[in-house]
Amino acid sequence: MTPLERAARSTETYVGTLAVAGSRRRRVLSLCCVAVVSAVLTACATPGRIAGDGTAFERTGRFAVNVSEAGRPPEAVQGAFAWRDTGRALRLDLANPLGSTLARIQVQPGGAVLEHANGTTDTAANADALVEKVLGAALPVANLRDWMQGRTGSGRVEALEQDPQGRPTSFSQQGWQLRLTRYDALGPGLLRLERRDGSRHISVRLALDTQAD
Repeated sequence: MTPLERAARSTETYVGTLAVAGSRRRRVLSLCCVAVVSAVLTACATPGRIAGDGTAFERTGRFAVNVSEAGRPPEAVQGAFAWRDTGRALRLDLANPLGSTLARIQVQPGGAVLEHANGTTDTAANADALVEKVLGAALPVANLRDWMQGRTGSGRVEALEQDPQGRPTSFSQQGWQLRLTRYDALGPGLLRLERRDGSRHISVRLALDTQAD
């Protein structure tokens, strides 16, 4: 079972457990379902901000990752995230739709550490490989440090389009096709990323909690 399937299965199992209640418990079940839905919406709408000292670029929001590949059933996972980047150190917290922590990734010069929900850790030279362990699809974490602030970053950029304020709205870089919209004072409020590796198609959507101008 892939990481995407495990993440999706945990949510399905939780909801499925509620659904087995008998007819005598229908009213209780209905109330529980309302509570669960409210908890899900709350968890997805307001992921926790990461506290820290000093100046940092911070954002919270929701993510959705979809992976399709010829000959395999499509996979999908979604949840909430919190991001804090000081320029030197980066921390990324990932949570499932019910608000439970999936993982915490911390990036320092020279390496990255993944802390699982059960307390175990993994290390790697970069965060991309660690995110793939959690979500089942590699995300360009290093590039997102620029893209989330409305910058193209280093490396070759193709098919760049900008809005009247000179902010990038679509371009291709490092094998990813991007669309950046809903800008606020910090950067784009919505990022859509797509990538094709042979028959494998990865689609990522990041919806950020926007800030007032």
